[in-house]
Amino acid sequence: MSTRLYVIPASHPSIAVQLMLEHKGIEYKRTDLLPVVSKGVLRAVGFPGVTVPALKLGGDKVQGSRQIARELERVRPEPALFPTDPAQRAAVEEAERFGDEELQHPIRQILWWGLKHDKAPLRSYSEGAKIGLPIGLAMKTAAPIVALSARFNEASDENARQALAALPAMLDQVDAWVQSGVLGGERPTAADFQIAPSSGLAMTLDDLRPAITGRPAAKLAQRFVPNYPGQMPPVLPAEWLVPLRGS
Repeated sequence: MSTRLYVIPASHPSIAVQLMLEHKGIEYKRTDLLPVVSKGVLRAVGFPGVTVPALKLGGDKVQGSRQIARELERVRPEPALFPTDPAQRAAVEEAERFGDEELQHPIRQILWWGLKHDKAPLRSYSEGAKIGLPIGLAMKTAAPIVALSARFNEASDENARQALAALPAMLDQVDAWVQSGVLGGERPTAADFQIAPSSGLAMTLDDLRPAITGRPAAKLAQRFVPNYPGQMPPVLPAEWLVPLRGS
């Protein structure tokens, strides 16, 4: 079965799907796309939407990490991404939903706010990617891409600051799920693969790492994405980080 995954390098939902494919033992080819440029490419190759991750699986095209999880479960049921017990599955699906709908975007906004103010770290998030041109050249022409990505993700001062203020409570929720066994169990689930990359991406930011290190959320990330690509030096205003210090 021909399988091709379209990603943006270091994208946390894209890494989530890579983990799922590896968990299922499905061989795939990866196509790395530049942010913003990815939208036109995905339409050109026949996807109905413009977001990654996007998966061609045989003759089917699926977009979105949660939708892809269910398609992978359909075509290769084992090893499973969801528990068979109804109550346990409901808990995993709620954690998966939270990771997709609530945790993912604020971390993305914080990152793009940082890159908008310091473009140099973008190269570290692209290491190892094959984007069709030398990384050095791509970085020299990255200013419009960074500006548009920050705009598309609404990475304004207000939104980035709100995301930072909300982060401690979201980390507390991840910690609670790890401690209760919904996350981080012996058998990985779609929720593990959904949430661990978001925690991993957050830990690439020097401003955020001290507030996450040592937490169950950090251990989850270290288990599934121990070598998350990228590193953002301190860039956030000190007063914005006050809520994190209390966490």
